[in-house]
Amino acid sequence: MSIIQVHGLQPLKGEVGIQGSKNAVLPMMAASILHRGTVVLTHVPRIQDVYCMKGILEYMGCECTLEGDRLTIHTDALTDIHIPEKYLKAMRSSIMMLGGLLGRCKEAVTCYPGGCSIGERPIDLHLYALRTLGAEVEERDGVIRATAGRLQGGEIDFSFPSVGATENALLAAVLAEGITVIRGAAREPEIMELCTMLNSMGAKVTGGGSEVIRVEGVKGLHDTVFEVPGDRIAAGTYLSCIMASQGEAVLTGVCPRQMTAVLCAVKDMGAEIKEYDKEIAIAMKGRPKAVNLKTEPYPGFPTDLQSPMLSLLAIGEGTGSIRETIFEGRFATAYELRKMGANIRVEEEKALAAGTYPLTGCPVEASDLRGGAALVVAGLAAEGDTIIRNCGHILRGYEDICRDLQKLGADIRRIL
Repeated sequence: MSIIQVHGLQPLKGEVGIQGSKNAVLPMMAASILHRGTVVLTHVPRIQDVYCMKGILEYMGCECTLEGDRLTIHTDALTDIHIPEKYLKAMRSSIMMLGGLLGRCKEAVTCYPGGCSIGERPIDLHLYALRTLGAEVEERDGVIRATAGRLQGGEIDFSFPSVGATENALLAAVLAEGITVIRGAAREPEIMELCTMLNSMGAKVTGGGSEVIRVEGVKGLHDTVFEVPGDRIAAGTYLSCIMASQGEAVLTGVCPRQMTAVLCAVKDMGAEIKEYDKEIAIAMKGRPKAVNLKTEPYPGFPTDLQSPMLSLLAIGEGTGSIRETIFEGRFATAYELRKMGANIRVEEEKALAAGTYPLTGCPVEASDLRGGAALVVAGLAAEGDTIIRNCGHILRGYEDICRDLQKLGADIRRIL
């Protein structure tokens, strides 16, 4: 079992670079199979989910080489349309291979995906989108088989702006015949980046980043080299770490314009923020101020940063709350924070925190990716040592959280 030890109450100071985006690179890797050739991605984070997706591509016959942060994917030899269950159970993002496989091979076989235990996360919208484009989808005993003699453009109207379903619809539509219009599309920056990457391969996609995306099907794609953007969620996590430690630092390689809701929230909590083209400078004097937040689809406050923000409210001045509207299971971290002395009450979809400072270091358990990161945030504001067990979850999304925080002066290390 992987363990991280944090010794708290030391202000973080300095400068740290932000890794490539987890939520952007995975759909880009899935998109590579639409082309019978070579796709090169740069600024790729060396995280567990990338290795998992790399394993899926290699199992299917692709040749993948990761050198530094440069990932080269040769897709000519792709032959298998089955996605191995061991990968699917480890990472939910593997479900986005459905759209790519249908576009390339007109057939895909998979099972229901796994990943973090943060709620039900149904895939009905994914399957609706594929059926709208002409796929026949059969679900039996946990196995999904999708086939399409021909994919045909169509009108997709999402009842909820699901990121994954939007990505699957995009990938299936790129090589479909005719025009596809996706309404109610997710507006996350990662969707816009995926559209840009697809266009660099020769796709014809407009409207990425808006509620309506239009895809004109093409006959084929070509090689591309594309840079993965900085990870706005990792940046938000590190902002939380700096605030918890009452420090000051500069984050480089991330776009502030993609983090408007997050930066508004941390400013309301008392942080001094300066925004540059691809840098964010932050200074925190004193404890965070209590705020009331609600998670929402982009451009609202991201659910992926709800847990780190809850750690800040747990040490803040006054009583604040977070209402979770996306994934109900995210409040599992609240119970671990209570072990550290946090005064948190969970009421259905809302967590209320009356600030306590400092917290008390003790053994805690990471139940999911962002929850594990939130415990690191809390550990930085705790007396003594915080021992975070089951940190394999953290490795799924952060290249090396200990390395990055050590650059800022944190007393943190991975034990196992």
